[in-house]
Amino acid sequence: MRPYNTKQVRLSDARVYDIIVRPIVTEKSTLGAQFGQVTFEVAIDATKPEIKVAVEKLFERKVKAVNTVLTKGKVKRFRGRIGKRSNYKKAIVTFEDGQDIDVTQGV
Repeated sequence: MRPYNTKQVRLSDARVYDIIVRPIVTEKSTLGAQFGQVTFEVAIDATKPEIKVAVEKLFERKVKAVNTVLTKGKVKRFRGRIGKRSNYKKAIVTFEDGQDIDVTQGV
């Protein structure tokens, strides 16, 4: 794995909170917890080095890797009218050994 050059990434506190939108708690994402992974919804324009720095600042844990997925919005019908869900970006963050967090706490 190529390490990200996070030394060049400087984020303001406001940008950190803009990058990490919310944790994604689904059956599939909670299966990653046994491997030290947590899934977040992130801003569409966020890069992997920015996501790594934002998670390290917010949770004060060491991040090993960041994988991203751009999820396209589905076309849905509501009372006969066609609508489209928004596109969003997911980040699967892998923490160093012993550094994981519990996002399901308090649910």
